[in-house]
Amino acid sequence: MHLLDQIAHWVRATPDRVAQISNDRTITYGELGTRSDALAAWLDRELGDRRVPVAIHGHKEPEMLVTFLAAVKTGRPYVPIDISTPQARVERVVEISEAGVLLTPENVAALSAGGAAYEAARKVGEGDPFYILFTSGSTGEPKGVVITLANLNHYLAWMRGAHDFTLGAEVFLNHAPFTFDLSVHDIYLALSTGGTIFSLTKDVAADFRILFEALRKCGATQWMSTPSFAQMCMIERGFSQQMLPTMRRFFFCGETLAPETASQMLERFPDAEIFNTYGPTEATVAVTSVRVTRELIGECNPLPIGHVMPGTEIIIRGENGQAVAPGERGEIVIAGPNVSPGYLRRPDLTEKVFAAHGSTRLYRTGDWGRDRGGMVFCEGRMDNQIKLHGHRIELGDMESNLRALDEIADAVVLPVKKGDRIDSVAAFVVLRGAKQGSDFEQAAKLKTKLGERVPPYMVPRKFIFLESFPMNTNGKADRKALAAQLG
Repeated sequence: MHLLDQIAHWVRATPDRVAQISNDRTITYGELGTRSDALAAWLDRELGDRRVPVAIHGHKEPEMLVTFLAAVKTGRPYVPIDISTPQARVERVVEISEAGVLLTPENVAALSAGGAAYEAARKVGEGDPFYILFTSGSTGEPKGVVITLANLNHYLAWMRGAHDFTLGAEVFLNHAPFTFDLSVHDIYLALSTGGTIFSLTKDVAADFRILFEALRKCGATQWMSTPSFAQMCMIERGFSQQMLPTMRRFFFCGETLAPETASQMLERFPDAEIFNTYGPTEATVAVTSVRVTRELIGECNPLPIGHVMPGTEIIIRGENGQAVAPGERGEIVIAGPNVSPGYLRRPDLTEKVFAAHGSTRLYRTGDWGRDRGGMVFCEGRMDNQIKLHGHRIELGDMESNLRALDEIADAVVLPVKKGDRIDSVAAFVVLRGAKQGSDFEQAAKLKTKLGERVPPYMVPRKFIFLESFPMNTNGKADRKALAAQLG
């Protein structure tokens, strides 16, 4: 059954059930159906026969979901852009995607008011793009990852087959922004099973008092987030099964799950299952999973990322491109029906990391890994791409945007680790002229200007000002020597 038909079933069967709660706003399945139909009809009138992407600039408003469904009902992929994105980057994403329209929640509220009947005769097909998520690019350019309906269906079928989601009853806690593919787990597992999405907006997540009040009231049964968010929540001693008595399952993805974090979660939530998962945006949310138990924590440090999903394979390849012997380290390569066709209108980038693999696709992740008897372990990045609080960031992207500032002659960005975890990033900067004020004052000015170009999570926490960079034997900035200054 088509994903849209699965959602339509709940629209007909449970029109009064709440599909999403976001702050003080709710939208029922009935409203989601009629409003997305109305917007779909408008999109067809506005765009005619052009099957171009539909961009939506907002946060977690119900109108975002209305737009997602309206777009795919008309056979068009959607491009979510979060409100934290600087205007210049918004414009670049719209330009690169060649979006036919850029909507806002306010536009959508007006265009979808009243509802209208719509026959989704041209809805997105299996091989068609369903959504396009833009991630950080190494040259300072955002790159669009194309995910088809077939890619998404493979992920959803795996999750529904592996876990006993109660139809019409689950509440999925949504922490990730809609531009981060962890949110895909929340949105479509909820809507395809008749569940409710409980969205935590960035303002709620940033205020502990409001956050924990929301958690106490949410009634969530399913949780997908980065480990960092759970670590932050555990600062509150009351963050436990008592606060979330209905919680049945935690999924962690996006960065390394430390054994210490997993152990504390098991202690605080004895009635819930905890899963460690792994997967890049290019392979549709996640491709491996393992249930974390005290026995596993006792046996493995670091924790494994788990077994690969059915129908997909993970190959550990050496530098020669051939599979390494079991237990040896190499690059994690993912092959299967969940792998993206590639980057939107970037055949040069696509050819570097994607390839045909029989009837499916193959993606080179750039992550080090090992396969030990079918259990996969991830051992970090092979290049200078990092995961920070669940966000995938190219250090080269940050450096390019820093160098674009008039005050900066050169910049090197490096991760700052706390134990084995990346805690923040630091920027080493060579200024074009004299420093304006103290280090603190100059750094504050640069953070403000950089914040006009990139999302908040890409602004370095620390700035270190140098007259020049140490050089290595290749004539390049010696990153190892700079990293030593971080301690």
